[in-house]
Amino acid sequence: MAPPDTMAPPDNDILWARALRLAHGPTPALDGVSLEVRQGEILAVTGPRGCGKTTLLACLSGQLVPDAGEVWFNSQPVHSMRPAARERLRRDRFGWVGAVPDLVPELRVWENAALPLLLAGAGQRRARRAADEWLRRLDAGNCAAKRPAALTQAQRQRVAVARALVHAPRVLFADEPTASLRQAEGAQVLRTLTNAARSHGITVVLATHDPGVAALADRSFSLLDGRATPAVRAAACSLSV
Repeated sequence: MAPPDTMAPPDNDILWARALRLAHGPTPALDGVSLEVRQGEILAVTGPRGCGKTTLLACLSGQLVPDAGEVWFNSQPVHSMRPAARERLRRDRFGWVGAVPDLVPELRVWENAALPLLLAGAGQRRARRAADEWLRRLDAGNCAAKRPAALTQAQRQRVAVARALVHAPRVLFADEPTASLRQAEGAQVLRTLTNAARSHGITVVLATHDPGVAALADRSFSLLDGRATPAVRAAACSLSV
C-alpha cells in the first residue's frame, strides 16, 4: 500500500510521478524526477541517449518499480501494486512501442497485431477485424497473413505500432519508436500514431532524442543525467518528409 502521507494526483492528470529514483548498480538512472501527464496529451520525453528516458517510461508503465518515489495512474498507485496487478494494467490499459519491434515469430502478422485483444479474451473474429483495421491504417494490411520473418524492418515496426493501438489503450508509451526507420518511413508512422491518439483520446508518452519527433508533441519534458531540466513547450505540428 502507498504510505499514508501520499496524495493521489489531480483529476486531470492521467499519470503523475513524484521524486522518482532508480539506480542501475552504482549509477543513478533517475534522480528525483517528478512530472504530470494530462489526459489526452502527447508528451515528448527528450534528452540525449543514456539520460534516463527509457527508465522513466518503464517506471511510468509499471515495468520497473522505482527505488523511491511514486507513480500514479488514474489515482491508482502503480508503485505499490502487486506484480500481477501491474501486469493487468500493462495488458489492459497501456500500450508499448519500442525502438525494435518485438514480434512473436511463430504468429502471423494479424495475430501479432491482435495479441492484446486475444490475451484479454476477445473472440478471434473481433480481434482479427480490429487488427486488420490498424494494419491498413499503417499501410501493412497486405502483410496480415505473413510471418514477421518475411517483413522488412519498417513493416515489422508498423505491426508493432498496430499491436500497441489495437486495444485502444488509455496511455501509449513509445520509446524511440522510429529509431530504426528511414526518415520518410518514420514520419509516416509517427503521423499515424499521433493522429490515431488524438482521434481516440489516447495519451502518449513519447521518448525521443530527435527534435523533429518531439515537435509532434503538445509539450516536452527534458532529462539530462537522470534529472529534469527546464521544460520546453512544443507546438503540435507535422513532421516534414
